[in-house]
Amino acid sequence: MKKQLALLSLVSVCALLMQGCAALVVGAAAGTGVAYFGAELKSNEPVSLDKAWSATEKAVTALQFTPVQRKKDALAAYYEGIGAADKRITIKLKNTGEKVTEVRVRVGTLGDENLSRTILNKIQSGY
Repeated sequence: MKKQLALLSLVSVCALLMQGCAALVVGAAAGTGVAYFGAELKSNEPVSLDKAWSATEKAVTALQFTPVQRKKDALAAYYEGIGAADKRITIKLKNTGEKVTEVRVRVGTLGDENLSRTILNKIQSGY
């Protein structure tokens, strides 16, 4: 009886965990929207890499982050800076197709979903 109860508990926990994964997979399959997973916010934006990079530079300047590293080529771009309370801000851009750019935002080691969304919204307002 104890083994059955333990197995039922394990199955229940797995079912709960898989619900979140299913929602993430459905969102990713649609190719649109924003997903926060693994302390990182990810969005596919309907703009070129150059336009996304320009908007990113405007956003980090407006948010007064202290730049640590900036890199860009024809396929990808990377920004790392320091925000309030010495939190590291990382923004990665990747050209995923004609006028489609994947934007990834991470705040600190453990992430901060609210601040990540604020940063993404500021970037989006620059297109």
